[in-house]
Amino acid sequence: MKQAISSNILLDHLSTAVMVLDPDMCIQFANHAAEALFERSLSLLMNCEIYQFITSSSLDVGRLHQCREFGESFSDSEVNILFLDGRHTQADVSVTSVVENQQKYLLLEIRQIEQQKKITQENHQWAQQQAARELVRGLAHEIKNPLGGIRGAAQLLSKELNSNELKEFTQVIIEQSDRLRNLVDRLLGPNVRPTFHWYNVHEVIEKVCTLVDLDPSHSIKIVRDYDPSIPDIYLDQDMIQQATLNIVRNSVQVLMQYPDIEGEIQIVTRIERRVIIHGASFPLCVKISIVDNGPGIPDELKDTLFYPMVTTKKDGSGLGLSISQTLIGHHRGKIDVGSWPGRTEFTLYLPIDRKEHQK
Repeated sequence: MKQAISSNILLDHLSTAVMVLDPDMCIQFANHAAEALFERSLSLLMNCEIYQFITSSSLDVGRLHQCREFGESFSDSEVNILFLDGRHTQADVSVTSVVENQQKYLLLEIRQIEQQKKITQENHQWAQQQAARELVRGLAHEIKNPLGGIRGAAQLLSKELNSNELKEFTQVIIEQSDRLRNLVDRLLGPNVRPTFHWYNVHEVIEKVCTLVDLDPSHSIKIVRDYDPSIPDIYLDQDMIQQATLNIVRNSVQVLMQYPDIEGEIQIVTRIERRVIIHGASFPLCVKISIVDNGPGIPDELKDTLFYPMVTTKKDGSGLGLSISQTLIGHHRGKIDVGSWPGRTEFTLYLPIDRKEHQK
């Protein structure tokens, strides 16, 4: 009896979720980590088929049955798991066949790797994006200098010409030079310093919602889920509004391409504790989640989504998300993105400062 109690205590102190499944794939045991993973108590998990809680998974279901039938064991890494309540995680999974009283069971071990992988991936992508941004800035400045000379030469040439027909050509040069300069300015991103004041973040978000709601070109529903306990944030109102608006409009434009989907965008605010942002730890952050029920982001774009000129839209410039990231970066924040079919979630993290720490 003492040995059994000791084993249960050890299992409940593991960070890995451990479950035992019977031949019908019903849960017969779950430790505390498994309860936390499924966000359900043991009494709600017991004797329930595991597929009642998981909508989809990249784990090969056929291998589970083979493992039980033939006494095999296997492991799979970076398994994507989508839960019934919409949550998504990535984990390493180990499956072992167990025989007890001539009955075959499966021992399922699920170790979440999403958080550590996200931090590593975030640091890697941040370094790549910073390098890409510096490259773009360097190229943009190199383009602007000769562009100004071309425009000036075209203006001088236009004054020397007597033919209106020839002046039309110089006007084309001037107009196209201006167009390229505007594009270069947008590539360089916002060049004004932020003006910080204390604001209720929900007032800023509401301005975005109002702009989107008043747009007659779509009928997409905006659902608000605010945490009223969030304190005032030290921020530049215009920058946060623009960053949020770029993301929401991006979701609207994607959903408009799929008229068969009843488009919905949720904007959720929460307080998040102990957040790592580009290597720095912040005790408290406001978390703004922008969630749409669209088709998801193509896998080939996920790693370069915040690069300039990267877009899935026909008429898109690919600058909206890049600009949003720059604006959030001015606030020491970050933008995370998670996407799979039926759900795309952009999450903005903004550190919460104490008012006495700011002048």
